[in-house]
Amino acid sequence: MLVVGMNRIQIKGFATFALLLGICLTACHNPEQAVEGVAHSAVNAEHKAQQAATLRDQQRATLAHIPLPTKSLYVDVHEPGAWKNPFLSVEADTLNLRVTFADPNPSTMGQGTMLRPEAARRQELQLRPADLATAVTALPDSAWPYGRVIAVAEAPGASSQDRVKVRRNVEAAIQQLNDLGIIVEEWPGR
Repeated sequence: MLVVGMNRIQIKGFATFALLLGICLTACHNPEQAVEGVAHSAVNAEHKAQQAATLRDQQRATLAHIPLPTKSLYVDVHEPGAWKNPFLSVEADTLNLRVTFADPNPSTMGQGTMLRPEAARRQELQLRPADLATAVTALPDSAWPYGRVIAVAEAPGASSQDRVKVRRNVEAAIQQLNDLGIIVEEWPGR
């Protein structure tokens, strides 16, 4: 109808040619965009990996001044309540970090009595697995009386369906802690 002298077959042929030309131009342009997109994604991934490595190095440096553990201080500790360093209990979706802070009173008078109970200095923190390194790095030096060692155990109340997930979280937590230079004392699940 645009051209009066063209019949329907010619118009359909012209429309098909125009459609194929548009597809070819689009197809030739898309691989270039795809390559640019992949290259941009690779640069972003490399940048994120560098940031993560820098953060891990900073966290290691923060923990480096805490001395290596003295095993003779904790070799006879077999109960979680008697463990004085940080204690990590791993569940299916969360981590429970128990920290006992040092007594701020330097006097030995009344230590451990009703006036200065150890339980009052104990705190339980519930964390996401991704926040473990940040939380452990933020602990004060006084929370590490045995040195740079942490106890890790599977949560006792986990259901049988969650056991595999709990074990994976335990292994991931141990990997994170080892990457920070922290010795892990794994306790059997109860």
